[in-house]
Amino acid sequence: MSIIFGQLVIGPPGSGKTTYCSAMSKFLESIGRKVAVINIDPANENMEYTPTVDISELIQHEEVMTHFGLGPNGALIYCMEFLETNVQWLIAKILNLKDYYIIFDCPGQVELYTHHKSMSQIAEKLNQNVMRLCSVHLVDSHHCSDPGKN
Repeated sequence: MSIIFGQLVIGPPGSGKTTYCSAMSKFLESIGRKVAVINIDPANENMEYTPTVDISELIQHEEVMTHFGLGPNGALIYCMEFLETNVQWLIAKILNLKDYYIIFDCPGQVELYTHHKSMSQIAEKLNQNVMRLCSVHLVDSHHCSDPGKN
């Protein structure tokens, strides 16, 4: 069984994750690589790419907000817990992309990485299923150039 390689693109909201995913996929395609961008951010409304797999096929952020009366962050946590519970759906989609380099456009809410286990559990499950992933963490350059803004 061949190993599938990819990136988890993480960082705070507005740091450029979606823009990076779009640009990186175009670059990889330009050098002859097969690439698939997978959107696992249910609140991502401004994709600059056409996702190969989109979490909205499984669950929709707006519907969760309406149905459960949750705010944006609560609905996002619910969606990520739902993806974690149904991670086999995602794994099955990825296993159909054996010849592709995978780029995951991840949600930006920091709570999902610092106070919640769903994202780490999803990444762990992906690594257990013939994937080797690295993380690309984007930050706003203002926070790097001016420490007083932290």
